[in-house]
Amino acid sequence: MSGARWIIHLPTTTIDRSVAVALATTLRAELDHVEVIDFGETTVSEEDRQFLRTRVWCDTRLPGGAGRCALADGHPGDCTALPR
Repeated sequence: MSGARWIIHLPTTTIDRSVAVALATTLRAELDHVEVIDFGETTVSEEDRQFLRTRVWCDTRLPGGAGRCALADGHPGDCTALPR
């Protein structure tokens, strides 16, 4: 890849972190087929503390080109890919 990547910041009106994560999960489920979206890099933050971001998913690269881990960041056990 050459050149800078562009980031889309998508503010929400939710005041609950778990709801923001659930929304990110729904967006990933519905838009995972869009190849230019890197859902593995998804983070959430408070509106006024955007410099303190929390990663949503583990995103570890899986062996054999099987994609990236789709489990929550910091999950116990082995990594696993999204079912296709």
